[in-house]
Amino acid sequence: MTAPVLPGAEPFSAQGGPHGALVIHGFTGTPQSMRELAERFAAAGLAVELPLLPGHGTALEDMAATGWDDWCAAVELAYTELASRCTKVVVAGLSMGATLTCWLAERHPEIAGIVCINPAVEPALPEVREAIAAAGNAVLPAIGSDIAAPDSTELAYAGMPAACLLSLFDGQEEVAPALADIACPVLIFTSREDHVVPTTASELLAARATGPVEHFWLERSFHVATLDYERDEILARSASFAERVTAG
Repeated sequence: MTAPVLPGAEPFSAQGGPHGALVIHGFTGTPQSMRELAERFAAAGLAVELPLLPGHGTALEDMAATGWDDWCAAVELAYTELASRCTKVVVAGLSMGATLTCWLAERHPEIAGIVCINPAVEPALPEVREAIAAAGNAVLPAIGSDIAAPDSTELAYAGMPAACLLSLFDGQEEVAPALADIACPVLIFTSREDHVVPTTASELLAARATGPVEHFWLERSFHVATLDYERDEILARSASFAERVTAG
């Protein structure tokens, strides 16, 4: 039985005008890390959906029963529903949420634009994959709340199932070779100091995407940049980007 959703981990939804935004949180995290961005899109008049990914925001045991295919199915369903009632849709994601954002953009060329914050799109090195595989069914140390600001905390699991991380690696192997299929406008935010995802992942996306790319470097924030020192810059630039790509 799935545990109740943790306080603060609830999904977010908002009705809006003719255009929409799908916002996607990261691996082991919850909508809490992306709620302010979702609210900013809503304040700009967009219809917004910020789903809770399968296995997240409840108990770690729930996550252990899920994987890449489940997370893809969830965002595909959320996008399809939003697109059915919106003329244009922007998709934004943090970390694995950005991996899923790219996965959607590769399959839906009609997406108006994507916002990727510290995107986890670079395949893991073979030795890293082998080390994780050797862990078997172990729960690995947590990666959540990598934030420079001392008064900010991400609501995330205190660990991560090794099998789920391997499944994410599989997803990266699927997404990376098709990054050139992303022809829509792309806005990338990259933390100069990130203890979860290497900066080379953002550079890979910026180099391979064939649509126009805007790449901004964050000098004071760590991985969960939407809850960190430069959150206001992310919110403002993302809202402006969404307005531009959905105009006309």
